[in-house]
Amino acid sequence: MKVGVLALQGTFIEHICILRQLGVEATAIRLPHEMDRVDGLVIPGGESTTMLRLMQSFKLIQPIKEVARNGVPIWGTCAGVILLAKNVSNYEMETLGLMDTKVRRNAFGRQIDSFEADLEIPAVGQKPFHAVFIRAPVIEQVEPGVEILARLPDNTIVAARQDGLLASTFHPEFTDDPRFHSYFLSMINLRVPNDRGDRILQGSQSGR
Repeated sequence: MKVGVLALQGTFIEHICILRQLGVEATAIRLPHEMDRVDGLVIPGGESTTMLRLMQSFKLIQPIKEVARNGVPIWGTCAGVILLAKNVSNYEMETLGLMDTKVRRNAFGRQIDSFEADLEIPAVGQKPFHAVFIRAPVIEQVEPGVEILARLPDNTIVAARQDGLLASTFHPEFTDDPRFHSYFLSMINLRVPNDRGDRILQGSQSGR
């Protein structure tokens, strides 16, 4: 299994480190040809406008859309959630438009308003997941076919999945809990050949 992590800006190093700790071949993606034969793609947190402009400059928009059309799982965290969404309520730039969600940027305020919370996420296990929110967006609305994975106590949606697309408005890469990464690997495991996928899934589960 080979997982690409978009490495133009943001928290890509943290994602790569966790994936490698789980026994995955994780590679930085900066150019279109580097996405050849990736089994999954992570779009990390960062500054969404900067990331999108760099994606345009490096001609990555269409290749990412193409791998999505081919069923390659894609996971967006924080800014990545904005880039995946089809509708962003306070944003003028055109996103990837892959996920049937409506998202609002910087929903909790400025950097000083960042916070942490323990979330109930049954998809990753019974133990609460300690989530880090940094200038985070929220998912305001989902269309039919999008599964809500996690909410804040006030019912705000902070994680969702639509087939091979995964969105988390928080930063799992800033914790020592690998369960959300393992969950993404289980999505990839459904697509990769059994011999490779089973080995990776076993390795990721051992990190829980």
